[in-house]
Amino acid sequence: MPRTVQEILDHADELAARFEAFEPGASVARESETLTALRQAVLARSDAERALAELVRQAHASGYSWRSIGDLLGTSGEAARQRYGKRARRSADL
Repeated sequence: MPRTVQEILDHADELAARFEAFEPGASVARESETLTALRQAVLARSDAERALAELVRQAHASGYSWRSIGDLLGTSGEAARQRYGKRARRSADL
């Protein structure tokens, strides 16, 4: 089941909030470096998804076809349109 960009961003934000609120106990203190690295990766993924969605919106607004955008994303144009099209139109309306 394909997930929308908004669902991915919402999930990334939820995970980031969990990590920010996380208070490790004594049993997980030894894993703090791993948890810190994991938190940083979650935040980076969220930032990357937001940047990617914005750049896809800009590319499409500049006249690039969904096929061209899909080729760069490593997917079909239709898959790119389905994933980013609604968000691109919504952002363009703002």
